[in-house]
Amino acid sequence: MSWWGMGNLTGDSNSYIKTTEQKFRWIAEQGFDGINAFVPGPEDKMIWQELLAHYDLSLSVNAYPSSLEEMRAFVNQATQYGGISYINAQVMCPFLVGDSAIELLSGIYDISLMAGIPIYVETHRGTITQDLMRTASFLKSLPSLPLTMDYSHYVVAGELHTISEEAENWLKQLLPNIYSIHTRISNGEQIQIDPGEEGQHPMLPHFLKWWEIAMKHAISRSEIVPYDSGIFPVVIELGPPPYAITYAEPNGSIIEVGDRLKQSLHLQQLIRKLWDHVQ
Repeated sequence: MSWWGMGNLTGDSNSYIKTTEQKFRWIAEQGFDGINAFVPGPEDKMIWQELLAHYDLSLSVNAYPSSLEEMRAFVNQATQYGGISYINAQVMCPFLVGDSAIELLSGIYDISLMAGIPIYVETHRGTITQDLMRTASFLKSLPSLPLTMDYSHYVVAGELHTISEEAENWLKQLLPNIYSIHTRISNGEQIQIDPGEEGQHPMLPHFLKWWEIAMKHAISRSEIVPYDSGIFPVVIELGPPPYAITYAEPNGSIIEVGDRLKQSLHLQQLIRKLWDHVQ
């Protein structure tokens, strides 16, 4: 479960989930295996370690490097904290292309190997991987670069209201490099929509198919690589407003459309069904 997704919860049904421990308890009781968050600061280190142990939850963290120096500093911070399963990196260089981009991504890969902790580069708007075709070109030079795949960013960035065969072929080029997934559904206009508890949204079948194919590919992967932990992390990541769709009431209050926690549990159930199916 994304810790970010536990922020700014609204509505009566979510009013009881406010403190750090209440959030941990909810995550564990709902059957999640871990939390995707940040490296806890010194003031939070002890409570996070105690709660992770008490609720038997793993911890992965997000990094936002713009350079190799920033990536090294973050990895040092993560390793000093200890017990972090992997790092999800949004590389904050959206205008870096060509050899300079290859050099940066290659350096991040090398840092991962030297530190002995997996670093997965996320496919994300506003980052070095914001363009599907550009990311595919990076992988030709860096065939071992591991990715966190968030399909929603390519759907909204490409305004993919319908999914063409050409788009499918480009997405397939990334399959060998997918080592983690972030689940969120885009309709090609909004980055994060409610698929409906009955799964009636027309974009849902596309995402279910992509997630399942990525899982199958990961399970069948025969190459043993240093950063492969044997775990395929799937993060349920529905962000709070303004990421989530909202509307304004006459009094100026901003109301989030849908129930984010219910949507998160619905996505979790869908993911578990897919995982059981591909075993």
